[in-house]
Amino acid sequence: MTANPMVNMVKGAAIGLAAGVAVGYVGKKAVDDNPKFKKKANKAYKTFESIMDTAQYMFK
Repeated sequence: MTANPMVNMVKGAAIGLAAGVAVGYVGKKAVDDNPKFKKKANKAYKTFESIMDTAQYMFK
């Protein structure tokens, strides 16, 4: 028996949503426990954004 592709997509979306909520909760708890973590997270985000901009420029 093959499963309906729409069912598989909905299951994947639900798993992704649950994982996102869990990561968000753990991240918020880490930021609340350690104020320096927020500064480091912002720095990491800006670095990642810069890398993505560079990669996007290379593919143009």
